[in-house]
Amino acid sequence: MSALLSGGAALLAILVGGFGSVDTVSPPNTNWPSYNYNINGQRYVPITQINKENVSRLGLVCQLKVEELGSFHTSILHIDGALYFTTPSDTLAVDSADCSVIWRHHHEEQELEITALRVNRGVAYANGVLYRGTVDSQLIAIDANTGKTIWQQQVGDPQIAEFFSAAPQIYQGLVIIGTAGSDWGIRGRVMAFDAQTGREIWRFYTIPRGDEVGAKTWINADSARTGGGGTWTTYTIDIAAGELFIPVGNPAPDLLPEKRPGENLFTNTLVVLDIHTGKLKWYHQVLSNDGQDLDLAAAPTLYYNKQGERMVAFGSKDGHAYGINRETQKRVFKTEITTIKNSGVVPTVEGIEICPGLLGGVEWNGAAFDKPNHSIIIGTVDWCATVAAVPGFEYQPGSFAMGGTFEMLADGKGWIHALDASSGQVKWKRQTDAPQVAGITVTSAGLVITGDMGGNFMVLDSETGAELYKSKVAGGLAGGVITYMRDDKQFIALASGNVSRLTFGNVGSPTINIYALDGKAPTAKVEVAATSSVAALAPNITDGKITYGQVCAMCHGGKGEGALGPKLAGIKDRMDHNRIVEWIKNPSEKMPRLYPSMLDEQKVIDVAAYLEKL
Repeated sequence: MSALLSGGAALLAILVGGFGSVDTVSPPNTNWPSYNYNINGQRYVPITQINKENVSRLGLVCQLKVEELGSFHTSILHIDGALYFTTPSDTLAVDSADCSVIWRHHHEEQELEITALRVNRGVAYANGVLYRGTVDSQLIAIDANTGKTIWQQQVGDPQIAEFFSAAPQIYQGLVIIGTAGSDWGIRGRVMAFDAQTGREIWRFYTIPRGDEVGAKTWINADSARTGGGGTWTTYTIDIAAGELFIPVGNPAPDLLPEKRPGENLFTNTLVVLDIHTGKLKWYHQVLSNDGQDLDLAAAPTLYYNKQGERMVAFGSKDGHAYGINRETQKRVFKTEITTIKNSGVVPTVEGIEICPGLLGGVEWNGAAFDKPNHSIIIGTVDWCATVAAVPGFEYQPGSFAMGGTFEMLADGKGWIHALDASSGQVKWKRQTDAPQVAGITVTSAGLVITGDMGGNFMVLDSETGAELYKSKVAGGLAGGVITYMRDDKQFIALASGNVSRLTFGNVGSPTINIYALDGKAPTAKVEVAATSSVAALAPNITDGKITYGQVCAMCHGGKGEGALGPKLAGIKDRMDHNRIVEWIKNPSEKMPRLYPSMLDEQKVIDVAAYLEKL
């Protein structure tokens, strides 16, 4: 099936929303053309070959180990027999039936003093071209057939920790993406670029200043300069209304709301723009003057309620699912979907316990719409934390702007909820073994397909939540879980092996896994070998910096300034080289154990050498 035909099918699904009959016949070939299958964010796929009666026959067809280590949050696209996905630096095209690599595009990053987060969540596709952002604030267009760069533009400032984690969104010749980096005190913005040239068409600042709408909600006007408001994931589009739905992240500094009095628009807000001009149409703020880092981090889902009214549902890191009537712009429901404690309480110097914690709630993959059962299916992280304010915060460009400290408590778990799409009432809920972050896909065969950070790939009954299938993969699932037809056969592809936030105790190498009925994987995994420029055991600071960025920066900061974990800058004053090496090999229980299965002797020595320079 051509990409044009697949796009037409996605458009039809968007236009019919919650109406229409349920498909019972699977076409011979289908695509997965956008982050959430279609641009309305429903993740509902009319495929029935894998169903409740035969799902127990699922088996692994093939695996591709993409990297030795690093974050792996990527969505996966399927276009005409190829899977497209990303690592922080690379974009890959892989055969969707046997995991063989078609091409691999490498982005050589700029030499920077800091890298905020080494994470990327995928590509967008249109007319034979892939589009992606980078950790050094560039936007790249790549030929989908050859893997060659078509154009490349610097559209953000990595020196102040602006970066692009989200998969872009595509609409009528526009490539739309926004800056991430709330927690480093950026001033967030969303931009649209010409798909052929990369020229900027419009921009919208998520932190208003001057005469912009919402600027007066920053009573201390100067605090808006570094107010946060980044966007972490892709966006959703209402084609009929010409509206772009943007989930906006937290304000900065995260834990010191008194430094930025006011409602702090448009942080923690669903912002709706005119997609052609970037002008504000309407908005719904979930939480004003947030002091607990409770972003809106996942793309919303558009659908119709039982009365035929246009609705939007979305989840938040505050542990709730929300439903808004798009016609009246009024809230219809707010449903608790994880543990809630001390909601809205401002952190103190002594510290308070909050649930969900800063890594809890709904993360970067959001809800799916179960069309036959008229349900919203949504996953969440149940993980409490203690947070403490640290007064005296002063903004420093490129440094973590938390304004306090926090510690996650015990081990996180997860939930999957099915909510009535009209009322928000809970139909069923299921606890997962570990935090639930991965994408959720619903099929017309009555299946919910997803996974958790414990490495559990699972299929549930969409009507009852009963577990129909479960399989262990190597490492946590934090990215895409998709399904598609190829040559009359249904496949499921998923990204596993994330080594970054929410993975402690469930580490693994970033890997693409493909399943099908009666699949029998080959004995050996297909691998893309990692490259290294060092001679064996000779310390190399450059390679150590790369490994640090892949594994350590999320917790310890891009410059070792401390973030989720302790400060490492100046560690040489506390430990000599041998002690640092031993500490990396045998860390505390709060850290993931990566040696010797993922960090070999060489990588440990390299990281130790880099830490001595911080």
